Amino acid sequence: MDDNHLELVHLLRAVSIEFSLRQAEFAAANGMHPTDVRALVSLLDAARAAEPATAGLLGSRLGLNSAGTTAVIDRLERLGHVTRTRDPRDRRRVLLSVTPEATRLGQAFFGPAIETLAGAAASLTPTEHEAVRRFLATAQTAFGGCGGAAG
Repeated sequence: MDDNHLELVHLLRAVSIEFSLRQAEFAAANGMHPTDVRALVSLLDAARAAEPATAGLLGSRLGLNSAGTTAVIDRLERLGHVTRTRDPRDRRRVLLSVTPEATRLGQAFFGPAIETLAGAAASLTPTEHEAVRRFLATAQTAFGGCGGAAG
């Protein structure tokens, strides 16, 4: 594979490392474990997609077993970042949601970077936007199956 093609892979890897470092900083500044931050992001993504966020969904997204998932949810609930409510359509099921306070903390920390990225995305032509979207979707799929890890 030629270096020109690998440049995008290397940039994606560098972005991933920087994002992981910022997540760790955010976690440390707010008394959380880095997995807790990934859990919050997963729950926010589920809410954006109008998916019911359950412990099972969260565990699957984080690659955790039931005990590990419960520990994450318990920590986040103790910190006031997540609430558990009974599903009004199926009282046996518990739904998870991110609290407004946790959302505010995330916005305060990650908001400037997200605004910069959204601005960069807004400057793309529709063709460029589709190319970036396709590349990132392929990267997500590729890494979702990497080493047998859950996607």
